[in-house]
Amino acid sequence: MPKVLPSGAALLIGFLFLAGFPLIGATFYVQLGAKIMILAIFALSLDLLVGHTGLVSLGHAAYFGVAAYALALMSSKYEAPSLWLTLLGSVAAAAAAAAIIGFFVVRTAGVYFIMVTLAFAQMLYSVFHDTAVAGGSDGIYIYIRPEFTIGALKVIDLESPTRFYYFVFTLLVCVYAFLSKLLRVPFGRALGGIKANEMRMRSLGYSVFSYKLAAFVIAGALAGLAGYLAACQFGFVNPEILAWHQSGIVLMMVILGGMGKLPGPVIGAFVYVLLQEILSAPVFFGSYAKHWQLGMGTLIVVIVLAFPRGLTDLGLILRRRREPDGVAAEPNPNG
Repeated sequence: MPKVLPSGAALLIGFLFLAGFPLIGATFYVQLGAKIMILAIFALSLDLLVGHTGLVSLGHAAYFGVAAYALALMSSKYEAPSLWLTLLGSVAAAAAAAAIIGFFVVRTAGVYFIMVTLAFAQMLYSVFHDTAVAGGSDGIYIYIRPEFTIGALKVIDLESPTRFYYFVFTLLVCVYAFLSKLLRVPFGRALGGIKANEMRMRSLGYSVFSYKLAAFVIAGALAGLAGYLAACQFGFVNPEILAWHQSGIVLMMVILGGMGKLPGPVIGAFVYVLLQEILSAPVFFGSYAKHWQLGMGTLIVVIVLAFPRGLTDLGLILRRRREPDGVAAEPNPNG
């Protein structure tokens, strides 16, 4: 039986691989890597709600889309907008939307929470789809990507695929480190307690509403960061990025990788996107590639049945098989 790397070593190898990937990958794969890392940030934001607070949202794409539209509306056709101004403005817009919506939705629980988050997301979808506020159903283009300049010097230029890749990579590492720290402080421990037994936390004097609302706003802001980056990469925003199926896709990534374990959403994002790319490639499956959703659905069912707690449990399962007594210590869920 091959040896299984400890989680810390696996994270380090993953970090080094991503850091060096642009040196060996073609432009297409560098852009694909950036796309996956953006979705990993999106999935991490949702996992803060689903995996660590116990709030299953089907409207999380709303904050992703609000930030993307905020960038589009702050951009100009003729000159590059300020990177930091648009970044802060977009994330603030997503956080504000999450605060307003969260004030109402965190008062509910269970299936009612799921339905209310979905309802608010569909309301925002209708605002952008049915009105001319931002191009209607046709969407809106971002003609020039934001940049950070000091005088005449371009410090950060997102027009370069490699520089954009490293910008996204840096933000992914920052988001991962931030959540890792957040979940280890008393605030994060309280979220875990709310997920495990909300009534007990309430009886101990915790303001459950305030904790849940704070988690909801933080998750919305991080989703907004992912939406901002997606708008920068593709240069186009339309109402479909706020639709409910986008929330379903990112929830699927969280489940695939493993809820409540920080490496899980990142792994889930990579697995989902890479499976989609492979199954939809005519070079592999010819004319059957247009039916890639069927193969994707089948593989997801198989993965979920084989690893009910996500692909992050693969290492634990292999370690258990190596142990003489069949028992291995539980890994740190926060990586």
